[in-house]
Amino acid sequence: MESVFLIILIGLAGGLAVGLQGPLASMLTQKMGVLESVFIVHVGGALIALIPMFILGSRLGEWRSVPWYAFGTGIFGLVVIGAISYMIPRVGAAAAVTTLVAGQLLLSAALDHFGWLGATARVLDAPRLFGLAVVFLGVWLTVR
Repeated sequence: MESVFLIILIGLAGGLAVGLQGPLASMLTQKMGVLESVFIVHVGGALIALIPMFILGSRLGEWRSVPWYAFGTGIFGLVVIGAISYMIPRVGAAAAVTTLVAGQLLLSAALDHFGWLGATARVLDAPRLFGLAVVFLGVWLTVR
């Protein structure tokens, strides 16, 4: 099993990436529009992903073994970039990211509770519900 330290570092790196992606995408959106911003974000990411795929090899040929609904993930990327680009100029970066993370936690708790989409089933008990309530209190305090 991977060390907890490595897992935390990777999680923090992902969080920092979201924290930077939001304001930068918002800048693009304000100058060019939401669809253009989403396009640039996804094409840029795709081009950067190609480099290690060429060097390390790729498993793109396995696409037929993936459930059809997994290909909807690109649509969710559009929603994330569109939502954060819309929110940042209106409520600020901290409130936008806090709200985005709260939405992730809410859905993640449901995925864990029911074991959907490959998540390990973990009952939504009172302490976890309390934690979610604290997060949503934080959203309200940050956005208001």
